[in-house]
Amino acid sequence: MRGLQVRSQSISEKEATRQMTNNRQTGAYALIDSLMRHGVKHIFGYPGGAILPIYDELYRAEARGGIQHILVRHEQGASHAADGYARATGQVGVCFATSGPGATNLVTGIATAHMDSIPMVVVTGQVALASIGTDAFQETDIYGITLPIVKHSYVVRDQKDMARIVAEAFHIATTGRPGPVLIDVPKDVALGQFDYYPVEPNSVKLPGYRPTVKGNPRQINAAVNLIREAQRPLLYVGGGAISAGAHPEIQQLAQSFQIPVTTTLMGKGSFDENHPLALGMLGMHGTAYANFAVSECDLLIAVGARFDDRVTGKLDEFASRAKVIHIDIDPAEVGKNRAPEVPIVGDVRNVLIDLLRRCQETDTGMPIQTQAWLERINRWREDYPLIVPQYPDSLAPQEVIVELTRQAPDAYYTTDVGQHQMWSAQFLKNGPRKWISSAGLGTMGFGMPAAMGVKVALPNDEVICISGDASFQMNLQELGTLAQHHINVKTVIINNGWQGMVRQWQEAFYGERYSSSNMQVGMPDFVLLAQAFGIKGMVVRSRDELKDAIAEMLAHNGPVLLDVQVKKDENCYPMVAPGKSNAQMIGLPELRKLEKATELIYCSGCGAKNIASNKFCPDCGTKI
Repeated sequence: MRGLQVRSQSISEKEATRQMTNNRQTGAYALIDSLMRHGVKHIFGYPGGAILPIYDELYRAEARGGIQHILVRHEQGASHAADGYARATGQVGVCFATSGPGATNLVTGIATAHMDSIPMVVVTGQVALASIGTDAFQETDIYGITLPIVKHSYVVRDQKDMARIVAEAFHIATTGRPGPVLIDVPKDVALGQFDYYPVEPNSVKLPGYRPTVKGNPRQINAAVNLIREAQRPLLYVGGGAISAGAHPEIQQLAQSFQIPVTTTLMGKGSFDENHPLALGMLGMHGTAYANFAVSECDLLIAVGARFDDRVTGKLDEFASRAKVIHIDIDPAEVGKNRAPEVPIVGDVRNVLIDLLRRCQETDTGMPIQTQAWLERINRWREDYPLIVPQYPDSLAPQEVIVELTRQAPDAYYTTDVGQHQMWSAQFLKNGPRKWISSAGLGTMGFGMPAAMGVKVALPNDEVICISGDASFQMNLQELGTLAQHHINVKTVIINNGWQGMVRQWQEAFYGERYSSSNMQVGMPDFVLLAQAFGIKGMVVRSRDELKDAIAEMLAHNGPVLLDVQVKKDENCYPMVAPGKSNAQMIGLPELRKLEKATELIYCSGCGAKNIASNKFCPDCGTKI
């Protein structure tokens, strides 16, 4: 018996030794293993000296299967690809870069994600701990540089903390208001060995970090009362509704009370844009009827929106006649730009579920009071529609967007920034998460790398990038990434030979002094450029070629670059000029049915005819 006991003890000691040996891992192993435990299947990045220990471990993980690295051509492309991945899926996007210039090349992408509240985990290599602060080769304080543009950040100083830090980073990136989290890993920490014990997802607790997810019942009751009393209510929906997945609740609320819905650039897709209650985007290049509605409403229900300047125009005249309900998960946004009568802090979807439940519980059979309001909005819709011009000798950019949405209505669309972005926002009809655009930062060069991320995440879906000739040249090197990894993204360049929005502003506000905005000299032949990367290139020069070219592009099994040469001086209208109210738009179409108006008012500023419901003259902006 004693012999058996001794032998049993001996086996136990050997097993313990074996387990300890197996647990002995590097910081790099702990990082990659922790990422995989958090469901990461794709990483976008570019290697370099300080991050090589992590890439060495990634090499082994890829060989085992379950994770894939996408080699970009520039680190900014990695950050935008991770961003697009996150926007399309709602999951965390992950990107890697080395220290110094590799890390600083990520900064624009991190800021883009931060401004638009996109969940990302950004891993950077760093020089060894002992070299930090010595101006070592390729050393930068990326932790300090990115402090204003991340939700949280870490410098890993002990490999034993790696698993916990990764778990915390994912928790922080995805809870509350989403955002990017930075993990900076010194080279010796990545190489250092220790007894590794995993930290599983959702197992961390962070004292002091408790985002409010449930709305205050008293405030919800107050909101219900305002909604029931309102005769001219308007739902103003932002990107927070997309993050929360609140589109079913928004549709239910809108339909239950017959409330028209307008969205921000970030909020596109949160409400069915083909629905009769949909007014499209509001703001600087929003629809006239959305901007008139926000100027005339008596109740504004802001859902996951932040009252940014491109939406509000002249802030003190934005919804100046309305009471405001503001629902947002970030308490810092509630009341920041506009003080609401009813502030509700909480997860947008949770708040709307509770609000709808409260509406059902207190249903008094009150009649819907918005019929006259909807009729008024529909008159604006008829009088001030979005126009798709047709020119005898050139192709209008709007025609390209309309044909794309006709042939690929269910595609995921990414855009760059400028006129093409605004035309896309006006004419595309997107579902939830199918509109992917840099809104807050307005990052040129975002579109194609973001589309790469979307397509990697959703290989069976159509992904189309709409770009401008100037924006596209910011990150055109990512054609190499498309080619290497066979990423089937279709990129359409709306090519007018200019930095289009810059040119429009120079025309309107700077005396037609076109300083450094023309891109024609030095512009590449985009077809030859695509072919140089081994990608199909196509060009469209006339309206007659457009339909067939788009069909051919969509049918091709592989990435395509389509150069569509459009009218060079087309402007994007309507437009709210800087410092003006949303009702003071320029570039509105002529009133089509003045003869049917029951009452006409002549503007004291320019003498133009206006219908009686106008508060501002659409021709000159004078208050009537």
